[in-house]
Amino acid sequence: MANNNIKLLAPDVHRGLAELVSKRLGLPLTDCALKRDPTGEVTFSIGESVRDQDIYIITQIGSGIVNDRVLELLIMINASKTASARRITAIIPNFPYARQDRKDKSRAPITAKLMADMLTTAGCDHVITMDLHASQIQGFFDVPVDNLYAEPSVVRYIKENVNYEEAIIISPDAGGAKRAASLADRLDLNFALIHKERARANEVSRMVLVGDVTDKICIIVDDMADTCGTLAKAAEILLENRAKSVIAIVTHGVLSGNAVKNINNSKLDSVVCTNTVPFEEKMKDCPKLAVIDVSGVLAEAIRRLHNGESISYLFKHYPL
Repeated sequence: MANNNIKLLAPDVHRGLAELVSKRLGLPLTDCALKRDPTGEVTFSIGESVRDQDIYIITQIGSGIVNDRVLELLIMINASKTASARRITAIIPNFPYARQDRKDKSRAPITAKLMADMLTTAGCDHVITMDLHASQIQGFFDVPVDNLYAEPSVVRYIKENVNYEEAIIISPDAGGAKRAASLADRLDLNFALIHKERARANEVSRMVLVGDVTDKICIIVDDMADTCGTLAKAAEILLENRAKSVIAIVTHGVLSGNAVKNINNSKLDSVVCTNTVPFEEKMKDCPKLAVIDVSGVLAEAIRRLHNGESISYLFKHYPL
């Protein structure tokens, strides 16, 4: 493919996904310098001309210093804009603050809308993300947003690594029922639902299984794994209901707090996450963790967007 007007940019930390996308496209990452002074302020510069070029900024934002990663992304977008780039696309597979998508209590902010406003103000012309926690976040933007799906990659992983003829798809809550039903239809499997009641945020007090999982390999699917308390309790409930084994497949493995400890101490056989969030260091301490690479989907999305082709093909198909 022609590379005379594509520039791939990535921050200086968590570059793993960007490097995989770069390799798949056969394009190098553009030389950039991002420095932090003793006060914590960031200075950024692009090492070559990007005038009238298409800029794709690939960033992985997970747990930890989220706000720093967000500000660095905004600075990179604005630097590209002031350098006269033709179009700037932010590739943010795990969209930060996606769970703050509505006013759920009085005097609470809708921070996902604020994120959209900041990206647009910085100069972003297009956003590519994956499995948004709430799809209505696309409407917060005044620029195009492509919400890709991990489902084709998950289907491929299950077919290659799980004896799925004996499996059943599990949704860990009512909100994920649509996602579980869609995946079950793709694999021609049944699905079950776990209803959960929360005592407080991130803490589940009671879980009830709706469906029969006897002698089945249970595949829990969710969009995000945070502290993994829900997944651990779900595994116990399923095994108590005579399931054969339990694995979890999630799109965004945020894995904050005691997540690694919770996984290691759980009855889960494995927790499989895509690489939208960097968690390589945590894999060293948790042998149950596995990864699904989505760089092929993002690379194909970049190619299609640059060539003016439809991206909707990727909603249901894994790129060749």
